[in-house]
Amino acid sequence: MYLIFIAMSSEKTEPTKAELDILAILWKHGPSTVRAVHDQLNNFKEVNYTTTLKQMQLMAEKGMLTRDETSMKHIYAAVEEEQKTKGLLLDRFVDHLYGGSASNLVMQLLDNKKASKAELDEIRAVLDQLEKGNS
Repeated sequence: MYLIFIAMSSEKTEPTKAELDILAILWKHGPSTVRAVHDQLNNFKEVNYTTTLKQMQLMAEKGMLTRDETSMKHIYAAVEEEQKTKGLLLDRFVDHLYGGSASNLVMQLLDNKKASKAELDEIRAVLDQLEKGNS
């Protein structure tokens, strides 16, 4: 029984667009074979199987994925949780494009995208909760 895990270096690399596509599939569907990930990728962009395989092997080498080799078909899984990765990427995005200002990001987002009443209610609830925590 072999479970291969290659630890990430102390310097975390930001996932590329292609890597994020693979991570999103693994976060949504859980640990999967290359074939399953490849089939999902091909639902929104055409990719060769060997490209998917190589990309996932490289991601395992970088420490982004684990590879379970206990069965004939290797099963890959994301190392980092979805929310942690999204949080790190969002922090970098806000820092670089909005000078670290969450309010500037939110204002831009609300100006660009039409929020539904349900979404606005949810935003109000989060703001109310934050206000209670700060008082």
